This record gives sequence, structure tokens and C-alpha cells, in this order.
Amino acid sequence: MEWLADPQTWIAFVTLVALELVLGVDNVIFISILAGKLPVNQQKRARQTGIALAVISRILLLFSLSWIIGLTEPLFTVINFKISGRDIVLFLGGLFLLAKATSEIHQKLEGVEGHASAKVKSSFASVMVQVLLLDVVFSLDSVITAVGMVDQLPIMIAAVLVAAGSMILLSGVIGDFVERHPTVKMLALSFLLLIGFTLVVESLHQHIPKGYIYFAMGFSVFVEMLNLRLRKERSPVELHKPYVAETTET
Repeated sequence: MEWLADPQTWIAFVTLVALELVLGVDNVIFISILAGKLPVNQQKRARQTGIALAVISRILLLFSLSWIIGLTEPLFTVINFKISGRDIVLFLGGLFLLAKATSEIHQKLEGVEGHASAKVKSSFASVMVQVLLLDVVFSLDSVITAVGMVDQLPIMIAAVLVAAGSMILLSGVIGDFVERHPTVKMLALSFLLLIGFTLVVESLHQHIPKGYIYFAMGFSVFVEMLNLRLRKERSPVELHKPYVAETTET
């Protein structure tokens, strides 16, 4: 247990918690959007259950480090392109995210008149199945990051649990905020498109630095916050006042 007294251990722990929180935001956004399709009395339980499933999947993957490492080994080769288990998981997960986000955007824009957008409430079980599928994809990315940073399994698990506790506390706030503001929900769906595309690209061995992705997402959120603040400061009368073209007397 000498590693507990090593300052480097605690620096790695704090850094890993921060990274887990950043990576977990994707999970929270996706869970919040899916939970919004459930009746109001089930949404909080769906968010908490979804994050709990994410934590369980991460911990199970951490206990299967040899399997995780094996996923990066090539399974077969197609036209001199080596394909591993990780590539397959990321590719399928990315396609699922792209399809799901596109479907949600279509329903949001088409409204009740759209062919695919009749307001049909999803069941709790179907939402949890979708959350679990994406939890595995997001967890794989998170665990690979943890393995690359820290050697001690207890530190990895502790970082995951601390980050998960923070996400549970924030999930309700994020979910309610997204549901209250349609433009924020659309922005969140565009993030899912961006993440899905990134996963597909990563599966094809084309690395996109995460810093670029998070900077784009962060800047978009900053601009949207400015828009919301501006809209809040404008009076209701001004918001709903019809536009009248000015006429010049001759």
C-alpha cells in the first residue's frame, strides 16, 4: 500500500476523475435525452439507473483488463487494414449514435405533422436497453483512458465511483435544463452526431484529438448560453411583437 503515500498517485487520481467527468458528459446527455421520452414520474429513475449501469459496466471492464487489452489486437485483415474488436465496437456504437441522433432531430424538427414524429412514449425497458448499449461503448473509451494513466486498479475504480457520484448529482439538473430549452436539446443532439462521427473515425484508425472536439462543444455551449441570456433579458412583449416595416413619408 506504499503507493497511497505517493503524491503522483493522488495527482493521477484527480486527473483521472476530471477525465472521467469529461467523458461522462456524453453519457449524461444521451441518458437525459432518452429519459425525456418517458413519463415525468419515470425520468429521474431512468437517469439514475442509466448512470448506475454506466458505472457497473466501467467497473466490470476494469476487472477485465486482459480482455480490454486483447480487444486492441487485430482479429482479421481486410485489404491490408487490420480490424480489432475495439474497432468493431466503436464503429457499431458510432453508427448507432448517428442513427439515433438523426432520428431524434428529425422528430424534433418535423413536429406532430411529421410522419415519424407522432408523440409515442417509450417504455422504461426499451430506454434502458438503448442506454446499456451506449454505456458499453462510452465505458470502453473511458476504461482504455484509465488503463493508460494509472497502474493500480483500486485508483481506477475509486475515480470511476467519484465521477459517477458527481454525474448522478448533475444528471437531474442537466436533464431538466435540456428539456426546458428546445435549442439546447438540439445542440445536445448535434453533439451526439459529432461524437458518433468521432467514434466511426476512430474505428478506422484516424485519430481526432479530443481537445479539438471538446473545444468545439464548449464554444458552442458558450454561444448558446449567451443566446439564452439575451432572450431572457428581452421583454415578452418585444419577443412576440410582430415585425412592421418602417415607411418613409414623402
